[in-house]
Amino acid sequence: MTRSACHKPLPVKTGYTQFESLRMKNLFNRIFHVVGPFAAAIALIGISVSLVAVIVLTELNAQWVTFLAGVLVAAILAEATRVSHAEWSLLRRTAQLKQAKDKLDDESRLRKKAEQRVTESKLRLNLLDEVLPLMVAYVDVEGICRYHNHAFMDWLRKAPTQINERSMREVIGAKIYQEIATETRQALDGHYVRYEQNHTRSDGALYRLAVEHIPQFSDDGKVSGFFMVMNDITSLADVQSDKPTSGTTTLSSTREATTSSQALFVDTFSEQLNGDKDAKLIMGAIERGEFRLYCQLISPLVVGSAVHYEILVRLAEEEESLMPPGAFFPLAEKYGLMPHLDRWVVQHVIAWAARHQHNAVDEKPSIYFINVSRATMGDPSFVDYFESTLQQYGVNPATLCFEIPGLELALRSAIVADFACRIRDCGCRVAISGFGRDRILFDLLRGFQVDFLKIDGSIIFDILRDPVDLAKLTAIHSVAKKLGITTIAELVENEATIVKLREIGIDFAQGFGISRPSPLAE
Repeated sequence: MTRSACHKPLPVKTGYTQFESLRMKNLFNRIFHVVGPFAAAIALIGISVSLVAVIVLTELNAQWVTFLAGVLVAAILAEATRVSHAEWSLLRRTAQLKQAKDKLDDESRLRKKAEQRVTESKLRLNLLDEVLPLMVAYVDVEGICRYHNHAFMDWLRKAPTQINERSMREVIGAKIYQEIATETRQALDGHYVRYEQNHTRSDGALYRLAVEHIPQFSDDGKVSGFFMVMNDITSLADVQSDKPTSGTTTLSSTREATTSSQALFVDTFSEQLNGDKDAKLIMGAIERGEFRLYCQLISPLVVGSAVHYEILVRLAEEEESLMPPGAFFPLAEKYGLMPHLDRWVVQHVIAWAARHQHNAVDEKPSIYFINVSRATMGDPSFVDYFESTLQQYGVNPATLCFEIPGLELALRSAIVADFACRIRDCGCRVAISGFGRDRILFDLLRGFQVDFLKIDGSIIFDILRDPVDLAKLTAIHSVAKKLGITTIAELVENEATIVKLREIGIDFAQGFGISRPSPLAE
């Protein structure tokens, strides 16, 4: 190895040197602009003093006077030129500043107009997003859901945090995602795809969907993703059919049991209606009273508290074990009949309470919890009907409590808050059920008062084995106490769980470990 190879010359720091030169130059310029006017004035004064001194000392020597006078005039002209140049520069800079200000004002006006147009466009788009019945989602090339409208969110019954920026495999389930993999690949290849699918949701409701995949292209012509547009084209014939069809997709691994029981009920109910598809006949069957009221005990874990009850509604066929409890609800919800069923329940519960309230001798009367559907919460006339029914039977409204699902609170907080405030104005209580299933919703409770939090059974079920669920339960109860909200544990199955709930300080417990549902005593 040679010496030159071992001792390479250090690279010259040209960038640093240029920077230092520029910095020194700027420093000199600043010093010159500050000191220059003072130096010129001092020089002019010095020349003037020298001229006077020469005149005095030379006894008016014409040559010296003429020379110095010329120098003085030149200095005065130079100073005048400098001042004139400075004034001209000032005027030019002022004009440039004014021009820049005018341009900035114009740009500000244009920006405000653009922002106003964007706001108006957002309002129109939000309106379309709210009322558009089609379910729309945008999926990028990586399979991530980048956009969805309210109809898509409502149909999946998921909170926005469970859809936004999540993979479609996670949003709609791995099984469904795998079954539509071919259509998805075709859309990402730039092809428009349309197909139909039959879906059985986890609640047993049957749906037939027309699905479109509309590819989207970027400026370079490449596919950036696709819009998935779904339209519900379900007919009553689709609901009645219990035969499997090709391309059928499920949203639950328990499809067989749920579908068979649901199909059995639909067939039986359709026979009662002689095949008539008119929803008014179904509503008439609801009002004719093929239901029975049940109740389940909500037991206090604190000494001295009154017992409460949750009101349940059952069909006669359910009581005879022809179908699982609540199998009728998906069909009633699908055809918009839940408000009629909720009114039937409210009217019968109030009538029952009117017959039994004179028997209550306890200082702390029981409270009866009534579940309310999402359609009823959005019905502006329901509260008026409820209030008139209370007046008709003379029942104390404080003995009734309406349960609002926690998922509805997450999805439609404004509607839920309005409903809760109007119900409380009537003198009733409000409870949030299924609290904590997906996420903690305390931030959504602002704006209206809640009396009870029914903590979801998925948390309660494993508090003896899962420290995370135990910590979550403890945190929910602690915050609820600070807010003055009574806590109720759902899905309590055994005595050991009851003991743990008492240790934490939970107020009430509900579940088969407390009592099973029983008919509402006449």
